[in-house]
Amino acid sequence: MEYKDYYKVLGVSRDADDRAIKQAYRRLARKHHPDVSKAKGSAERFKEINEAYEVLSDPEKRQRYDSLGPDWQRYAQAGAGPFQGFRVHVGGRGADLGGFSDFFRTIFGDLGVREGDPFAEAREEGRRPGFRSARGGDAQAAVEVSLEDAFSGSRRTFTVDGRRLEVKIPAGVDTGSRVRVPGVGNGDLYLGVTVRPHPLFERKGDDLYLELPLTVAEAALGTEVRVPTLKGSVAMKIPPETSGGKTFRLPGYGMPHLKGGGPGDQYVKIKVVLPSGLTAREKALFEELGRLRPENPRAHLG
Repeated sequence: MEYKDYYKVLGVSRDADDRAIKQAYRRLARKHHPDVSKAKGSAERFKEINEAYEVLSDPEKRQRYDSLGPDWQRYAQAGAGPFQGFRVHVGGRGADLGGFSDFFRTIFGDLGVREGDPFAEAREEGRRPGFRSARGGDAQAAVEVSLEDAFSGSRRTFTVDGRRLEVKIPAGVDTGSRVRVPGVGNGDLYLGVTVRPHPLFERKGDDLYLELPLTVAEAALGTEVRVPTLKGSVAMKIPPETSGGKTFRLPGYGMPHLKGGGPGDQYVKIKVVLPSGLTAREKALFEELGRLRPENPRAHLG
């Protein structure tokens, strides 16, 4: 297996902070998302970008990755890392690692992915499950879900003191939401929810925002395009002479309200993408267009 340079995959420096990593991930994931890019190999590139983000956005995985470096094979064969007690092996705690590379599974198989068991740390340290205790014997733990799971709702299975619990994460949860699981140990368990950033959609409350790239010809002449939504792609007509920055509303395609009621909306913002690498013929056509339409869009600026 070949060493994967996750920093190179995201195009960030090794001292990049969380914000820079998140920005690079969103930019690249939008560009290579299979619903947007039809370029050959975009699906594999998208998987690689997601794998890099899974590692570099997780402090524990990033520390292990940085510590091993290109010498990871030597440590993997020895079954230990550059510091005492560092476990490197294939396997996991029931997490689905099928979408990740062999390199990832070898180095991080015992850590799984972040949708995994939030009680594992407590079990390994011999503490009562739950990252920290709250008043009255209650416990708190963290769970991270994808935007898709937050949209449709999901279930997570945990093992607490030999007892198997299936917890429903309701549709509409957002970062900061808390899910109460009654009767765990001497009190209740409260799950603090974090929703991972999505490569295509930005969430604001119950509304979703999507940037839709159009060619100059599509924006000028109008077209019909397929627009990604969390319900699946939908057809949307773009009228002629649509300027960059214009925003269209898809009512009811946003997130469901956590406490019931109608869902939010999805807003689609147009981004006109200028062609690059113009041929001589294409340059001539743009020059002709400039002569035909000599108006100055900056005239109002004085």
